[in-house]
Amino acid sequence: MSVAASPSILPGRGGFAGALSDSFWRKPKLLLFLMLTPPLLWLGIIYIGSLLALLLQSFFSIDEFSGMVNYEFTLATYAELLRPSNFDIILRTVTMAAAVTIASAVIAFPIAYYAARYAQGKWKALFYLGIMLPLWSSYLVKIYAWKLILAKEGILNWAFEKLHLTWLLDGILGLPVVGGNSLSVSYIGTFLVFVYIWLPYMILPTQAALERVPGNLIEASSDLGATPAQAFRTVILPLALPGIVAGSIFTFSLTLGDYIIPQIIGSSRLFIGQAVYTQQGTAGNIPLAAAFSVVPIVIMGVYLWLAKRQGAFDAL
Repeated sequence: MSVAASPSILPGRGGFAGALSDSFWRKPKLLLFLMLTPPLLWLGIIYIGSLLALLLQSFFSIDEFSGMVNYEFTLATYAELLRPSNFDIILRTVTMAAAVTIASAVIAFPIAYYAARYAQGKWKALFYLGIMLPLWSSYLVKIYAWKLILAKEGILNWAFEKLHLTWLLDGILGLPVVGGNSLSVSYIGTFLVFVYIWLPYMILPTQAALERVPGNLIEASSDLGATPAQAFRTVILPLALPGIVAGSIFTFSLTLGDYIIPQIIGSSRLFIGQAVYTQQGTAGNIPLAAAFSVVPIVIMGVYLWLAKRQGAFDAL
């Protein structure tokens, strides 16, 4: 008895939807093209196009007498960034971003190490919940809550008073440059809020990198006579460095471009984000605002290039 061979190709489905589905099945590149075209157009026109328009604006200048934009190619606007008042804004922002990044790495590492090496089961779930929970609340609510905490009448000042450490707080606030009348109007307060807001973005990549460190390497270093400090310096830290660098991309870039936190908490001295907002919204100097906007782009371009060489993108 012979068995009839079944057809290798199913018959086409009827209707427009069926014909379209069959066409996509026969030509998968067409489906890929149609799926990628909308996001690529969005990225190319809306995002990259706006960045190019911003870059173009930075090569114009503002007429000091009429206040109108002079649409002639010039580098005079970039030269204005080197004025002491403008260069101080750039230096202040980069210094704050670097300080926040270093502090976040120091705080995040032991937390991430414990979660990666010791937390198991419900404790690891609790760890993720504790790290992610602050991210679920409103950004502005957290900042205004910190403003109340750091205010002269806030709970932190009350705690120092109850512990009879008011002299210590006054000494901190009396420090030149970083101090102020209260923590809520000082660079110290700005720094504390930045670290709190961006710390989860440092913990998670660091924890992911530490989980990929083989435990037998640490045991082998111990068997070979390495002290805990030597094992940390020669085994753990080099292997965890890509995760730390990956986290620093978030903390550094987000601090570099933020203008809300310095606007609410801190002194009257501007950061780059505030300078962009002020120049475009209040002063109407769009070319200078565009030039200020290019500064973080250039800095982050160099930073990402260095981070890629450290293998940071593998830890994202």
